[in-house]
Amino acid sequence: MNNKKTSILSFLLGVPIACLGGLIGLGGAEFRLPFLLKTFSKTAKKAVALNMLVSLITVSSAIYFRMNNFDTSIIVPQLLLILAIVVGSISGAYWGIGMLNKVSDTIFKKIMLVLLLIMGLLLVIESFIPFNSTGIPFDSMYLKLIIAIFCGFIIGTISSLLGVAGGEVIIPILILIFGIDIKLAGTMSLIISLPTLIVGITRHGKNDMYSDKTEIKSLVIPMGIASIIGASIGALLVIYAPSELLKLILGILLLVTSIKLFIEKE
Repeated sequence: MNNKKTSILSFLLGVPIACLGGLIGLGGAEFRLPFLLKTFSKTAKKAVALNMLVSLITVSSAIYFRMNNFDTSIIVPQLLLILAIVVGSISGAYWGIGMLNKVSDTIFKKIMLVLLLIMGLLLVIESFIPFNSTGIPFDSMYLKLIIAIFCGFIIGTISSLLGVAGGEVIIPILILIFGIDIKLAGTMSLIISLPTLIVGITRHGKNDMYSDKTEIKSLVIPMGIASIIGASIGALLVIYAPSELLKLILGILLLVTSIKLFIEKE
């Protein structure tokens, strides 16, 4: 596939994926990954590294748009919690990419399959369970921060292994464990994701995953622009679409797509 066709296809695939992600409050990276592997014939490690770049563009733009229409003062009381999760997530991202470099592409694909299946199951579960929680009553702030760092480590590891922002993991953790309001959790999720993605991209860069500049120009940039457009469209349509039904459909779609992708012969 030449660069022009790659650019066009990247854009055409990026818009609907990000639109669906915007409708359910995700960046859509989980759904981009199978296309990077199959349609664009990237190795598992290369697909994750490129996916992370697109995720960074998507998350950065989402933070910008959200902050213009969001009361940022309500984030201030949660800054310590955010910092603790970020510390854990950065450590998880660093460790995850280090582990990624030590395994073969075949083994890594199997790890990806398990994680994608978990993501799909989470979406299906979230479609049935209303997220309303006061969180866990912690005995002390120190215990709360230790749990936050541990949760962050899990988030960072998943992010680094799939190249995703990890909203479908971060948001349930914030709501169910720490009792954060669902609207605030969405914004906090984006803030937590940003430094995690930057650390992951930095490590991938040191491993020469971005040495081929044509991939950046013909795939990452068009898909990144498409993601911004798609996410904004999804945000506008969210009042018309039943988000729980979408989560169920997309969760099943991710499960089927992942299984189909990985059962194919190498």
